[in-house]
Amino acid sequence: MTDFYKYHGTGNDFIMMNNLDQAITLSPELIKKYCDRHFGIGADGIILLESSSTADCFMNYYNSDGTLAEMCGNGVRCTAQFYLEQTKLNLKELNIETRAGVKNIKVNNDDTYSVNIGAPTFESPDFPSQSINLEGFDFNCVSMGNPHAVALVSNLNEINLKNVGPKIENNENFPNKINVEFVEKIMDDYFRVKVWERGCGVTLACGTGACAVYAILNCVRQDLTQRQLSLKRSLELEEITLEFPGGKLYLSQNSEGQIMLRGPATFVFEGKIE
Repeated sequence: MTDFYKYHGTGNDFIMMNNLDQAITLSPELIKKYCDRHFGIGADGIILLESSSTADCFMNYYNSDGTLAEMCGNGVRCTAQFYLEQTKLNLKELNIETRAGVKNIKVNNDDTYSVNIGAPTFESPDFPSQSINLEGFDFNCVSMGNPHAVALVSNLNEINLKNVGPKIENNENFPNKINVEFVEKIMDDYFRVKVWERGCGVTLACGTGACAVYAILNCVRQDLTQRQLSLKRSLELEEITLEFPGGKLYLSQNSEGQIMLRGPATFVFEGKIE
């Protein structure tokens, strides 16, 4: 029997397993089975909590289709809470190793977690460096440890995400596929977002997607070649709110141009798998 725990970050849900002893091995077929919402437990992905030589723990994350993922902003917050609950440690700050590097997480007094996701990257073999029009939308691309294509729209309700999402994800301009975000401005510091996640489909929220949206909102009016410099020089900004179907995430950046993601991590239930 294997113990599992269900967590979510603003509706982005995960099956969590304690694999600090390295006893668990999962095949892509098994991951798909567990994540199936009709015949399995149901989740956007599986996270194995594992040991790390460079951080407090390692987040071994798999998408619901069985593929590996570099980073997950909602998942890393859930991993932080899961690690603290499994180890019974009373830490206010910890470091979690991901495939996109080590991320620093702070435990806030309001039951949220703040994650330093790092600085955005606008040059990558995963996507074009210039804006690109696809399916009638202008996309700007950015990497937050994983690739994202972000489009600003006037009415989010008009977006048929299940139709356009997979077309963008699998477009030939993105050799390793891509995450897709559509953004509608409500106020200067408040935006609504819908997301299509690479390897998952429609999800209720995406942490790295929120960071990608924040980066593009900061830079979309500037020349792409100046983005890194402008982020580095910009003043520390107040938080903005991004409303996803699953809840709200809060974004800011520090004086080094690193994006800070703040949001909840919620335990749902636990069980056993034969």
